[in-house]
Amino acid sequence: MKQGLMILFTTFLAMSPVVYGADINKQTSDEIQHLLKYVGDSGCKYERNGEFHQGQEAVEHIQKKYDYFADDIETAEDFIEKSATQSLISKKKYMIHCPNQDAVPSGEWLLEELDRYREQQSSQN
Repeated sequence: MKQGLMILFTTFLAMSPVVYGADINKQTSDEIQHLLKYVGDSGCKYERNGEFHQGQEAVEHIQKKYDYFADDIETAEDFIEKSATQSLISKKKYMIHCPNQDAVPSGEWLLEELDRYREQQSSQN
């Protein structure tokens, strides 16, 4: 009986999100969803390894990387660093090209938007 309970308990722990990855809170989830929407709606081009992508293409790529790194992501900053900053293969930084502006590294661009979003959210509370 004890052995059966131990197996059941071990199985439960193995399936626990604490073991298999970060369980992000609602605020972090909202921030990440905002950043994805921001990329998609920005009207800027996302440069990845010398190729340019429109918003929705960029969102799809970032989402794939987010899904891949989900276990390592606990904050919106982790999301930016792991999913939206640079190529895993070439290590080249992703760049953002917005109309009538100089290109900027995507990590900086997204961190600035995250700061704006957080300020907006805190002023609403």
